Amino acid sequence: MPRLPLPRTRRGRLTALGAVVVVLAAATVLWATRDTAPPAVPTQDALIDMPAAPGSAEQVKIDTTTFLPATVPAPAVLLAHGFGGDKTSVADDARELARKGFVVMTWSARGFGKSTGKIGLNDPNGEVADASRLIDRLVALHQVSTDSSGDPKVAVTGASYGGALSLLLAGTDKRVDAVAPVITYNDLAQALVPNAAAPKAPTAGTPAAGAFATDGVFKKSWAGIFFSAGSGPAASGSPSAEAPEAGQETDTGSTGTAAAAAVPSVPAGGGGPRAGSADPCGRFTAAVCQAYTELGTTGASSQASLDLLRRVSPVSVTSKITVPTLLVQGESDTLFGLDQSDATARQITAAGGKVKTIWYTGGHDGGKPGPQLRGKIGDFLWDAVNGGDPGTGFSYDVQGTLRANGTPSVRTVNATSYPGLTGPAAERRLLPMTGPVQPVVRPAGASPSAVSGIPGLNGVASSTSRLGALFSSDPPGQAAQFTTAPVDGQVVVSGSSTVRLQVAADPAHPQPEAVLFAKLYDVGQDGSRVLPANAIAPFRVSGLPANGTPVEVTVTLPGIVRPIEGGHSLRLVVGTTDQAFASPAAPAVFRIALAGGGAALALPVVPGTSVGTPAPVGQLVGIAVTLAIALAAVLFAALRRRRAADIDPDLAGTPLVIEGLRKKYPGGFVAVNDLSFRVEPGQVLGLLGPNGAGKTTTLRMLMGLITPTAGSTRVFGHKIAPGAPVLSRIGSFVEGSGFLPHLSGRENLQLYWASTGRPAAKAHFGEALEIAGLGSSVDRRVRTYSQGMRQRLAIAQAMLGLPELMVLDEPTNGLDPPQIHQMREVLQRYAATGRTVVVSSHLLAEVEQTCTHVVVMHRGALVASGEVGELAAAGGEATFRVDDPAAAAAALKAIGGVGTVDVEGDLVHADLDGLPRAEAVAALVRAGVAVEQAGPRRRLEDAFLQLVGDQS
Repeated sequence: MPRLPLPRTRRGRLTALGAVVVVLAAATVLWATRDTAPPAVPTQDALIDMPAAPGSAEQVKIDTTTFLPATVPAPAVLLAHGFGGDKTSVADDARELARKGFVVMTWSARGFGKSTGKIGLNDPNGEVADASRLIDRLVALHQVSTDSSGDPKVAVTGASYGGALSLLLAGTDKRVDAVAPVITYNDLAQALVPNAAAPKAPTAGTPAAGAFATDGVFKKSWAGIFFSAGSGPAASGSPSAEAPEAGQETDTGSTGTAAAAAVPSVPAGGGGPRAGSADPCGRFTAAVCQAYTELGTTGASSQASLDLLRRVSPVSVTSKITVPTLLVQGESDTLFGLDQSDATARQITAAGGKVKTIWYTGGHDGGKPGPQLRGKIGDFLWDAVNGGDPGTGFSYDVQGTLRANGTPSVRTVNATSYPGLTGPAAERRLLPMTGPVQPVVRPAGASPSAVSGIPGLNGVASSTSRLGALFSSDPPGQAAQFTTAPVDGQVVVSGSSTVRLQVAADPAHPQPEAVLFAKLYDVGQDGSRVLPANAIAPFRVSGLPANGTPVEVTVTLPGIVRPIEGGHSLRLVVGTTDQAFASPAAPAVFRIALAGGGAALALPVVPGTSVGTPAPVGQLVGIAVTLAIALAAVLFAALRRRRAADIDPDLAGTPLVIEGLRKKYPGGFVAVNDLSFRVEPGQVLGLLGPNGAGKTTTLRMLMGLITPTAGSTRVFGHKIAPGAPVLSRIGSFVEGSGFLPHLSGRENLQLYWASTGRPAAKAHFGEALEIAGLGSSVDRRVRTYSQGMRQRLAIAQAMLGLPELMVLDEPTNGLDPPQIHQMREVLQRYAATGRTVVVSSHLLAEVEQTCTHVVVMHRGALVASGEVGELAAAGGEATFRVDDPAAAAAALKAIGGVGTVDVEGDLVHADLDGLPRAEAVAALVRAGVAVEQAGPRRRLEDAFLQLVGDQS
């Protein structure tokens, strides 16, 4: 096997080493950031018959898929889907859990996907009983591992509708060992018909405790969206895009994508009408349909409807849940707020269960959990079902300003426990508020209504004040406003704030009750405002005296996580309408005031430790590679600077010195060998030699275009290397020009000079064009030029900036005799300015007539150099113009050592054979011959042929 050639020069070795480093670094990046396809997960599909109700002979079919890990039996997870979805909407999450080692069962709940039956909103005798029977099936298939007592290891999780089912199953089936509900509700009645006002503040010491008062206000927008989802084909059922996480790169606008996906909708192209779809109750049970119809038509709910919603809510069983629980709630969720998770945490803790709580940036408005949070959920369930202690910690995400790439910055704050559960109550910071008593009007029909957001898109609106203005508005006259002073430093609001208000009826327009809407804006120093999470607190105040006596209440604002920057203030807006809720249609006037003539806004603050983002391997490798490349660039630049600093001060005034130059190509061919010569200022040097003599290779090494194998080239004392700064003092035309034919000659020159980055004033266009002699032709398109004009334009380009040294390679190629004569004049005019010209050619007559000095090359080596005249005169032949040729011939023959003597008219040619020409002239004069002219007989052509021989 042939040996690979290794670089012989130090520069070559450094270049090779740098190339190896870059290749290895690139390979490392590709390895670290490669998209490795995860292993396939085997699945088992089954359509299972189950009783429609306890003891009923009627059957419903439940469509299931079981995802199997690499090894069975294994701990099991029941993974429930969100409302409007089916089992396919959680398939990716199921595969993740299966790869973690779980047996995962997914299914389409009643009324969704291919499952039959009516939607009962997680009826204990319907959907919850179905989930319990799925555990029976897993155990019967012997796919689930058991503990020492033979109990199956089972956990349940799900988002939204599925999260509520997981809690309901944990409260009814003792085989469940752990539960991890995500963005779900505690009490569906309070979630859909909330009332945020109560005579006193919530007694719970937790940070996001809601008022949970009775006689609430119907959340018609979200309720309508989900009721319609139960009437059409299955969709996503929960947010499909991921919420931003600490350290995660998120595409700009992903929040909006996530939000839009949170709203169940008909899939694209999707699904024609289902059987019975004309029924106004859709696929809901009659009891659920009746409750929604009552709420939708009256805006109020009867006790029977409230009892139904409570029966199908986790609040009905949380007093029985004692297994480890992970509550994951979204900070951007106008459907199920942080107060729902807070209530569940308090109730399970009171029952003796251990609760761990995570608030993350997403929610129904902000997106589903990202990969980091999904990993935490999986780890929690694995530890819990295998007998570990997953703990009772609390963490929340703080979403800050947008980065330069448009993605939000996120940091996670960890606290040892959820405040107020078993330890001290949550800390609250009091900010005094100011504002007078203000009348507010509810217009007839509650129209126009205030806009606080759009369900599913609120995550977009709350990201910046610019977008927030598009999604929120408070019609004039409908809202009272109260403001705090600017805060001194950043305050992170972490939960539900409270404020005491007085509400009174207008005696001129008395109303027995007021339906109002409170929201808290973050107001910047420039007056711009943002409604965090687009959250709003609806409340109803009953029993208003007709004489205008105020009723005092505590309003609990929605739970948020918001960093209020120093210099910002908070503005409380209390309005009479909101398009997302059912407002009374009768016109009314109310008076709103702060309690006691002034009240403080109580902000929950949860101290904790900000944790660093997980190390992003790909980014770290990329940084390492960047640093390696930067180091290589620094080393290369240092090497270039050292070479650029290689100056011989004794040669600073010498345009060109070449010493021992050699170029050997792979394969052994030597193009230039031990070439040395020197060019002084003002000379026109001709580099003469036959084709293949190495002229162009020499010029390319002179220009730094190729690297010599040995030897050196110095221009004005600077050693030449690729990119050497001294090259800017050289104008060159080597191996043809590259003009754009559709541009004029002048435009080509201007474009070339602009590419050098030097000022236009230093180009000296006028001088270069004058010397080149293009005249008016310089403004014609190059495609119309003759070959001679193109060559002149190339010379003009080389002359731009009037370089001190100009290097031209075969400038007369393709020119006719008149054009060659003109080119000769161009070069001589340029040299006449005191500058130096080096020109290569194989035309002997042109070199003889144009150049002052010549270097003759043959087969890469120097064979002769010097002045043109001296080189042509080298040898013994001389010619004499005389008055008496015969006498002159006789006198020359008489001189000892003179060889052949020929007579040609009045010219006498003699081979002096080393005799000085002056002695021959003296001998002729002594013989009485008048000598008119004496000189060498030979031309440059004769000298050239003698030097290189006939082989050329």
